[in-house]
Amino acid sequence: MGADPTGTVSRLFGVYDEATGLALRGTFIINPEGKLVASEVNFYNVGRNVSELLRKVEANIYVSKHSDEVCPANWSEGKKTLKPSAKMVGKVYESV
Repeated sequence: MGADPTGTVSRLFGVYDEATGLALRGTFIINPEGKLVASEVNFYNVGRNVSELLRKVEANIYVSKHSDEVCPANWSEGKKTLKPSAKMVGKVYESV
């Protein structure tokens, strides 16, 4: 998290509101290759959850090393991951 007093970064990520001169609360996870892997934008008066941000970072690190797996909602290190398949369509909740 950081400040952007000139609005340069906020404009780059499309979260700067020219009308108010304020930036929406944007969170962006960029992997070491420079690829955007997750983003979340909240209105000015809605805060962010650092624990959830860290969970998403850990999940992205995990799947970068295990490309045949996915991390379901609320996944954390050591919890069950899933292997996508046509059989899972509409049944993810049964697999977790």
